[in-house]
Amino acid sequence: QVQLVESGGGLVQAGGSLRLSCAASGLTSSSYAMGWFRQAPGKQREFVAAISWSGGSTIVADSVKGRFTISRDNAKNTVSLQMNSLKPEDTAVYYCAADHDLVELRKSPDYWGQGTQVAVSS
Repeated sequence: QVQLVESGGGLVQAGGSLRLSCAASGLTSSSYAMGWFRQAPGKQREFVAAISWSGGSTIVADSVKGRFTISRDNAKNTVSLQMNSLKPEDTAVYYCAADHDLVELRKSPDYWGQGTQVAVSS
């Protein structure tokens, strides 16, 4: 059974930083692309960032480019999202996701976490 468990969410002031982590278990191999999505109240879930299984390729949404960085540690089966210069519009529930393919992950990931709340105050 695949499980993705997010942690690190919380309340932060605008301009601050947070680091989200996602621990994966039950994946039969490390050859999974992993990524992050977010859903703000009243809005559709949107793609944030993704990283290939090797870590050699990353994709970052334009809305967070230059502020958010995705990384992974395959030895620990974790993926992280470092979020800097946070803005009130970054407020959302952030979801970890995994898929065999980096491109497919952006469309319809195979697996989802339960989400962690990030709130940015102005």
